[in-house]
Amino acid sequence: MAPSTKRSILITGCSDGSLGIVLALAFRDAGWRVFASARNLAKTKTATQADLEVIQLDTLKQESIDAAVAEVSKLTGGSLDMLLNNAGAGYGMPVLDLEWDKVKELFELNFFSIITVTKGFLPLLRNSQTVHGGVRGGIVVNNTSGSSLWVGALPWAAAYNASKAAATSLTENMRLELAPFGIKVVNLMTGGVKSTFYENATKTEVPADSLYAFAKDRIDQNISGVDFQDRGDPEEYARTVAKKLSKSNPPHWVWAGKSSRLVWLATFMPVGFIDGAVKQMTGLNDVERLLK
Repeated sequence: MAPSTKRSILITGCSDGSLGIVLALAFRDAGWRVFASARNLAKTKTATQADLEVIQLDTLKQESIDAAVAEVSKLTGGSLDMLLNNAGAGYGMPVLDLEWDKVKELFELNFFSIITVTKGFLPLLRNSQTVHGGVRGGIVVNNTSGSSLWVGALPWAAAYNASKAAATSLTENMRLELAPFGIKVVNLMTGGVKSTFYENATKTEVPADSLYAFAKDRIDQNISGVDFQDRGDPEEYARTVAKKLSKSNPPHWVWAGKSSRLVWLATFMPVGFIDGAVKQMTGLNDVERLLK
């Protein structure tokens, strides 16, 4: 079989119903050779039916990362043009009720796995013949979130916000430190998008002894995702991301998803400028009313 002339991309977290699989399909439609990876291959029916090249990859296990790198290297002849670190999870709970083991698990996936997966695929990325901004090398894209910024950090999601804030800060360090090796690093600032995010998030509810027990039902409603039913269209989001990242020299930050533009605009405003909207969106205004 002749080597593929298409640019290649590996995307983590491509299980059925996830943002990853929607992104994988969008990049395929944009002309890329897509390696759709997931921890559990039983949940990759969409990728298989779309004839994508499916790779087993558990981003929390080094042996799985090593095996995935070896498999992709064999299939491409030792190179990879783009790595999209997309795998992640959520965990909702008031700050004072956070369970530390769950916080640590969240950071392992949302933050530390970005480092280990990128480190594993770095040799393949350095072999990429892609030219961006006059430099030859691969591209790393970290799917963070508008929640990583102070204006997008919503109540009851402190652990998730913090893990994404850490990922955003990490991305900026990677951008600077990997540039001398020809590797471009992009921060994908994702807003609201319909997916299996809340279904897959750690199942929790406000404990009976919580400071917020008086508003347990209202906060649990928000944590479950009920308040966020009106999220952005995933196909539109994925097309936007694929289009922007397919440019010859993608921007350092890519904004996509519902309310992402609002978050971007709010970064130019004083701290607290959109508190009223945030309280309404998350039920914090109802908590204040119940307390009174």
